[in-house]
Amino acid sequence: MGYTQENKNQLLPRAFNGVVKKQKLKEEELKSWHYKDIIEDTIPGISLDKAYDKILRGKKGDTVIVAVIDTEVDIYHEDLKKQFWINTKEVPNNGQDDDHNGYIDDIHGWNFLGNQKGENIIYTSYESVRLIKKFKPIFENKTIDTSLVSQQENYKIYQEAKRRLKENIESKQQQLKTIQKYQQDIKDAINGLKHYFATGSITKENLLEFKTEDTIAEKQAKKIIDYINRGITEESLLGFIEQNNGALELSANLDYQERKITGDNPNEIKDIAYGNNNVSGNLDKLYHGTIVTGVIAAKRDNNKGIDGVINEVKIMTLCVSANGDELDKDIALAIRYAVDNGAKIINMSSGKLLSMNRHWVSEAIKYAAKKDVLFITSAGNNALLLDEKENNYYPNDNDSNEKEISNNFMMVGANSYTLDKKLRYYLTNYGKNNVDLFAPGYKVYTTLPNNKYRYSQGTSIATPIVSGVAALLMSHYPDLKASQIKEILMKSGVSYNIDVEMFQKDDSKKMIPFSELSKSGKVVNAYNALVLAEQISKSKK
Repeated sequence: MGYTQENKNQLLPRAFNGVVKKQKLKEEELKSWHYKDIIEDTIPGISLDKAYDKILRGKKGDTVIVAVIDTEVDIYHEDLKKQFWINTKEVPNNGQDDDHNGYIDDIHGWNFLGNQKGENIIYTSYESVRLIKKFKPIFENKTIDTSLVSQQENYKIYQEAKRRLKENIESKQQQLKTIQKYQQDIKDAINGLKHYFATGSITKENLLEFKTEDTIAEKQAKKIIDYINRGITEESLLGFIEQNNGALELSANLDYQERKITGDNPNEIKDIAYGNNNVSGNLDKLYHGTIVTGVIAAKRDNNKGIDGVINEVKIMTLCVSANGDELDKDIALAIRYAVDNGAKIINMSSGKLLSMNRHWVSEAIKYAAKKDVLFITSAGNNALLLDEKENNYYPNDNDSNEKEISNNFMMVGANSYTLDKKLRYYLTNYGKNNVDLFAPGYKVYTTLPNNKYRYSQGTSIATPIVSGVAALLMSHYPDLKASQIKEILMKSGVSYNIDVEMFQKDDSKKMIPFSELSKSGKVVNAYNALVLAEQISKSKK
């Protein structure tokens, strides 16, 4: 099967060519497929269940602080509330900066999108809008001096920003049309089923038990079940409509003053006197951070909801994301906050195709590397080959797809649970030079605000899986450095000898080896990572 077995707890992966589960996963299998083992369960997960059973049983590791740079998070969620970092140097709610770190009452982290009145930003501008506003006075209706290299480069950025903004607007408009179709589908299905069910009783549980010879009704029931599994409900669609309308009216609006609430100068990195300690507000509109946090840290074995990757973790909540693009200043300051306050891993499940002040973020990443902090970020969900020069994705750790600026940075792509041409999650970005590793990022069951749960997908989900495995290694092998953890994760993953389907620019399809989608060519594997960590840790003694 492509493995070399040297002793009971030592599996060194080469490539998998064996038989996998072909039938559709059952509900309970689906909820935890990402933790399964390719050999024992014939499901291409990360072998976490096997790791806990064969390696970690009866062992307790050190607690690892993981900073989640994202949206606000539900710190009171039933499956998360005991998993958050507490700044013991700060006296809660006394209005003082007790630890003199520049942030008042930062008990669980900091919200870089707020003010001291407790107000927080819901919509941020697109980066394209920021760049257009910067360069429009310079280039609009003016002659360009082509002899100046800086003028040429800035003009190219300006033109790209205008193109990206146009694409964003068209995408949001198309999404609204798709949402309207979903709404009509749900309405038609409910109308077709209403004489089979009492009012309010069309639930997933009832639909799964529904038996009928009416083939149309049967199809309608299956459609609603599929939508529910994908997180598509009447309620969620209304939320998506609100988000898309807000994006068109605010994020894409050149006249929108996004920093009116924070009151800071977004072009001055030393201006840090903004934000607030409200890391758990606006959860009806900003829930991405709760989704991500659940993947890493949902309490295991508590008979509630889901099991995260690791219990021995404390989540530091740093809010820089809303509806729109993150500001480079907020990202850079959040990274530095995480490093200065004890985080050993930083998870950032977001990114953007343009960056106005990338040097601020690059310097912060190098600062994290100097302090031995691992930075793990998502590759993005644009189905782009990031190795192409026009497809930069930020944050990243390279200079024009060539020189890496640090050895503590990982970019993660997403895979599915089908070992066929659809193994690559169809929207994930990829690239042999830019993406380091893949992880499960399709139909992963995780937390939502207000004690709810749902399936989620994308590189935003794959990234915290890798962060969780990294935390496992740091918890049980605290002597290992961040760069060693990265190397272990890259080397110990499982590679699959399979060609995956890729859409080209002309909408044609091309088959390429899954191993060509990332530097490692592999999917993260918790069991193998722990085995390799044990070997390396022992060799140091």
